Order: sequence, then C-alpha cells, then structure tokens
Amino acid sequence: MTIANWCILAACALPGLTVGLAKLASVKLAANGGRYDNNNPRKWAEGLSGWQQRANAAQNNGFEALPMFIAAVLVAQQAHAAQASIDNLAMIFVALRVLYVAAYLMNIGILRTLIWSGAVASCVALFMLA
Repeated sequence: MTIANWCILAACALPGLTVGLAKLASVKLAANGGRYDNNNPRKWAEGLSGWQQRANAAQNNGFEALPMFIAAVLVAQQAHAAQASIDNLAMIFVALRVLYVAAYLMNIGILRTLIWSGAVASCVALFMLA
C-alpha cells in the first residue's frame, strides 16, 4: 500500500478522532449534564458549546473534505503520476488537516481558513498531476 493510500485512511479516521476529543471530555459530566449520549448523538451535539462545538464542526468539515481528497489521490494514481509526488501531496493534505483541527479548536478563524485553503490546493495539485 502506498503512503498516499495510508494518508487516505488517516484522513478518514481524523474526523472521528476530532469529535472523539469532545466526547472524551464529557465523560466526567453527569448523564443528564452533558455527557455524551450514544443513543442520541445528534441531540448531544446540539447542546455543545465552546471548543466541543468547534470539534463537532471540524468533524463535519473533515467528512466534507474527504471526497475531493480521495478522488484526487485515486485520479493521480490511475494516471500513473509520480508516486513520490502523490505521496508528498497526500502527506501535506493530512498534515494541513491536523493543523486545521487545531486552529478550529483554538478558534483562530483566519488561520483555519488559510490552512483549509492549503489543503484544497494540495488536492488541486494532485488532480494537476494527472
């Protein structure tokens, strides 16, 4: 399996890990006081605020970013572009998505937007390799 394919797996896992932080932080709360409710996860998410709400939003954005990234990697590989270039751009994407989550959790909007733009640019670059 190529590094880029491992990056696809990492990018797929990142949204779950992101919201997992918010879920983990709620463990110490009372059942009726905001603790994660696996029976009603969407209702739980509606009651979030602060960094936990941003973690949930970052999770959603992570899922939204996946189709373009996965398609970009697969198109580049199917076009037999240089695998090293594909791998590098895929690693850049994953690294930027991790930084994106950090910026989102810290509530730094302009930095988050710049990082998001870089991640999209890495996907465009993957398509351009093809």
